[in-house]
Amino acid sequence: MQFFKDFSLSALSAGFVAVLVGVTSSVALVFQAAQAFGATPAQISSWMWALGWGIGLCCVVPSLWLRKPVMVAWSTPGAAVLAAAGVSGGFSMAEAVGAFMLSAALIALFGYSGWFEKLMDRIPASIAAALLAGVLARFGLQVFESAQTALPLVLAMLLAYLLSRRIWPRYAVMLTLLAGVLWAALQGQMRWEQVQWSLAMPQWTTPTFSWQACISLALPLFVVTMASQNLPGVAVIRSAGFALPVSKLVGLTGGVTFLLAPFGAFGINLAAITAAICMGPEAHAQPARRYTAAVWCGLFYIVLGIFGAVVAGLLAAFPQELVMAIAGLALLGSISAGLVAALQQDSSREAALITFLVTLSGVVIAGVGSAFWGVVAGSVALFVQQYRPWRTK
Repeated sequence: MQFFKDFSLSALSAGFVAVLVGVTSSVALVFQAAQAFGATPAQISSWMWALGWGIGLCCVVPSLWLRKPVMVAWSTPGAAVLAAAGVSGGFSMAEAVGAFMLSAALIALFGYSGWFEKLMDRIPASIAAALLAGVLARFGLQVFESAQTALPLVLAMLLAYLLSRRIWPRYAVMLTLLAGVLWAALQGQMRWEQVQWSLAMPQWTTPTFSWQACISLALPLFVVTMASQNLPGVAVIRSAGFALPVSKLVGLTGGVTFLLAPFGAFGINLAAITAAICMGPEAHAQPARRYTAAVWCGLFYIVLGIFGAVVAGLLAAFPQELVMAIAGLALLGSISAGLVAALQQDSSREAALITFLVTLSGVVIAGVGSAFWGVVAGSVALFVQQYRPWRTK
């Protein structure tokens, strides 16, 4: 099988780091969202089962089929929206599942119809690159922010990264992660009490549809997933130079979410942060073999789906500073590439810079994240600067 011929430790490491970053940075939000709808421990475990299998299969199958890295994740801003709306609205789990299915149906519609990709095609390349750089730069800053609370750990990881980049550049991220885990273990910073030894089992919830849940849950979940997840996800794909069938992939994530929603899959979408890890040169020097990193990522997510709370607990055992540092260091190459692409043309440099700064700010307006508003601000700036209604042919 070609996958085994293309195997590399750097790709396996990239896949694991992607799952580590994706899960540990937001798994608490997923648990909060489930609890907001009165979920039992068995239902929370079912959420992890559905998300793990859904994300895993959406990574593994298309990546092997296309021989290109296809990366998906759960909607982190969607989980935040659900956690807040669930507490304030008093919705039941059945109403929440109905909202998940409606949001997923809308995502599938916008994907398979091609509407979303047509919108992305109208965004200038410099604006898309600036969007990518702004999204990723926040994680780059966290490397040094985490040094305020765990300076020895971060310095050890930074030194390991710099040395390995010079000696074994293909394995820099993996060696940096090992150095961080070893340091944390020796310092007694691993939180092994987070681990709960139980397998995840699917729990069916019959959906209930109500207009209140549609307005308060389904529509906000759809908007933030498309604007804050799929939008930067496409930017990462194009910045990395991969020609993927975006419309079909977005439709696939919506369809899989719809099918798994009764078991707790609230939102599966294109990945952005973790996609940059598996689509960059750190995963493999040869772009044609980077799909293996996405496959490994998907396999690790399937393991998460099988073991649920066990794997989530193991990943949660890592110190938060370690996760922040490894995420930022793994994304340095993608951040620099995004900035170079965004700022190389004089005609769009200022608009791209505005996009970058608005996205980096993390501003949230009307419940929609900074990725969307960065594109809006940059596009408006570019229009004002370049539109000449009086220009003659």
